[in-house]
Amino acid sequence: MALKITKGLKDWYFQKTSIERSMDSAAYQAAHPDDTLVLAGAARWNDVEDGGDDPNPELGTVPLLAMGMLQSVQFTSSKPTQPMMAIGSGRSFFVSGKSQTQWNIGRLFINGRNLLRVLYHNAVHLGIDIDKFDDPAALSKTSKFFINLDSELYYTPFGMGVVIRDKVHDWLGAFYVELMAINSYSLSINAGQNVILENVSGVADRMLPVALDDLAAKAPVVREKVDELVGITDAALGDTNQQTLAET
Repeated sequence: MALKITKGLKDWYFQKTSIERSMDSAAYQAAHPDDTLVLAGAARWNDVEDGGDDPNPELGTVPLLAMGMLQSVQFTSSKPTQPMMAIGSGRSFFVSGKSQTQWNIGRLFINGRNLLRVLYHNAVHLGIDIDKFDDPAALSKTSKFFINLDSELYYTPFGMGVVIRDKVHDWLGAFYVELMAINSYSLSINAGQNVILENVSGVADRMLPVALDDLAAKAPVVREKVDELVGITDAALGDTNQQTLAET
């Protein structure tokens, strides 16, 4: 039988309960990099046709392109907040400004589209002739290798989608990073190292929650059967605890 769930002080029994949710299923419910998909796309979510990969060229929409060989992806949003006080009161209050988003990507350098080429999938899809710029980013528009941050290409923003699922393919969350711009690129080569990595960092306008749950494959195992295997059922948890599980 699964452990009961502690929701507050009155039902806290530390040897008999889990906190907030059932943890018997944590091994297959926890987020993992294996079950995370990162996709390059248009600068704004509205320009991604139905959130899928079948765009309408007449509307200028861009398909989402899955980015492989990623070793690290990091997004950080911060909101400038300033403490204030008012004459006549000993209590502080706070005022906040617009949030700011920074990002960093590390990717294996391998035969095929390099990292800068993948990130600018939207520009290539919409037919921008890369080699026509005054300071070109690539030898031709069909090139797999993009470089040279001085190129006018890098004044063009792009976007990125992230989908996170668990081991039984339940949708955990998805977001779209809008209006991304590059401010740093690095390629480090050292004697004796096993691989070469490209690293790109920059800023973005916002991280927008979106519905991308239909992009991943359906679960090959019925979720209810997996829950039943570890005793997470109505009979094991009771009506109240089952409702708590459903909210996770």
